[in-house]
Amino acid sequence: MAPEENTITATRTSLRIVEALKRLDGAGTTAVANDLGIAKSTVHNHLQTLEDEGYITNEGSAYHVGLRFLELGEYKRNQMDIYEKARPEVASLAEKTGEMANAAVEEHGEGVYITRAEGSEAVSVDTYAGKRVNLHCTALGKTILAMLPEGRVDEIIDTHGLPARTEHTITDRAELKAELADIRERGHAYDREERLPGLRCVAAPVTSEDGDPVAALSVSGPTSRIKGDLFHEEIPEMLQSAVNVVEINLVYS
Repeated sequence: MAPEENTITATRTSLRIVEALKRLDGAGTTAVANDLGIAKSTVHNHLQTLEDEGYITNEGSAYHVGLRFLELGEYKRNQMDIYEKARPEVASLAEKTGEMANAAVEEHGEGVYITRAEGSEAVSVDTYAGKRVNLHCTALGKTILAMLPEGRVDEIIDTHGLPARTEHTITDRAELKAELADIRERGHAYDREERLPGLRCVAAPVTSEDGDPVAALSVSGPTSRIKGDLFHEEIPEMLQSAVNVVEINLVYS
């Protein structure tokens, strides 16, 4: 194998190990080796290098992802104009609705939360800035997919699939595309317990002057509260207003 190929393979292995540490919520050499099917000696060398460079920490018998990644993520997020423009509107949506409000962007075919805010009645869910989710099972993701060219949508589905997160997740390509057409027509998307049981969400896209999706804003909450006119009319109207402010600020400020 050529030196360049060796370097690429080594980099990929290090990244897989970091992902394993996150997935396992910290682990020792043996656990990581077993999880990835990699020799313990190889895993040990990568872990030692990652620790020496400050990207992971060794806490007793387990390695953990280090805060260096937070520094890098924060740097990237602070470079994004959409983050600065969306953040106050997300906070306002949370205050007005009392629920959880979010903003997310698409990266490598996945949705990435860039900011969130909790209203006074917000329920605790598994979202946080930086969390990556499939696009097909969230209102945020579906409203972004609806604004992408069909060829790009197919690429994303081919790469990430349509895994079922709950019994309500859309897992059929044709059904998803019909849903995306409806979203384009009405201007917002619904998540009807498609990613998390008991949680509903409404989202609307933030688009560029050319109509390309820049991000999406959403409001989510329990099915016991997010229903009726609130679900179908009031929250969509608030989202459209917030989106309008973000889009104007992206262009003129």
